[in-house]
Amino acid sequence: MLFIFSGFLLTSCYNSRKAVYFNNIQDTTLSNTLASVEPVIQPNDLLNISVTSLNPEASMVFNTPNITMPVTATSSGTTPSTGGYGTPQLMGYLVNSDGSIKFPVLGSVKAAGLTKRQLENLLTDTLTNRKLLVDPIVTARFLNFRVTVLGEVARPTTLNVANERISILEALGLAGDLTIYAKRDNVLLIREEGDKKIIKRIDLNSNDILLSPYYYLKTNDIVYVEPRKDKIAATSRTQQLLPIILSAASLIAVVTLHYVK
Repeated sequence: MLFIFSGFLLTSCYNSRKAVYFNNIQDTTLSNTLASVEPVIQPNDLLNISVTSLNPEASMVFNTPNITMPVTATSSGTTPSTGGYGTPQLMGYLVNSDGSIKFPVLGSVKAAGLTKRQLENLLTDTLTNRKLLVDPIVTARFLNFRVTVLGEVARPTTLNVANERISILEALGLAGDLTIYAKRDNVLLIREEGDKKIIKRIDLNSNDILLSPYYYLKTNDIVYVEPRKDKIAATSRTQQLLPIILSAASLIAVVTLHYVK
């Protein structure tokens, strides 16, 4: 009864408006220009690059990746290849710390700072100008586009994003959504860009998130959802009271058995 009464007091004091996304939003149409922004290749990215042409045999040499990397976690819908020991593997071109990749025949190619399309155009032009292939088609994809969701969510996880685009709401949804104890007005986003770490506080109660440059996540973003103070206080009180309650229950049981005998 004590725990039930304490829980009732805690939940009754909480403002229900803080548990609702997008307070006061009205029917409207918003520009979606941020969705078309392409991610930029950075050091330590893992790229899949495929080359095709009118001569499949000549193209084969350019389709040999230079690294195999194990997969640590995947979201639903991704199907990585599997290595010899049953461990999921990703095979592709690793962007070195200097921003370059080791590409067959071409050698070192600068990739960091370019979008996928720019890298595709660069490789296509180089293969054509050096007369290595006729009318080559180059396709590049990120293999390590992933985001991590931690804190007050149902299932903290790291998500590998196959389509290379995910919003903060989609990431939270794949993590099972926020718990009732989450602080929706103070979600922390940690983002690495070059040699900098960007720290951003996001208010999911506000409609402004829909037009924010942080609405769509970038690869290696970390989203941390902080718990409310009342959960921390309740957990602390529970840890303090539980031994006392168990001791009292044991004493009552012993006394009851004594009088029954």
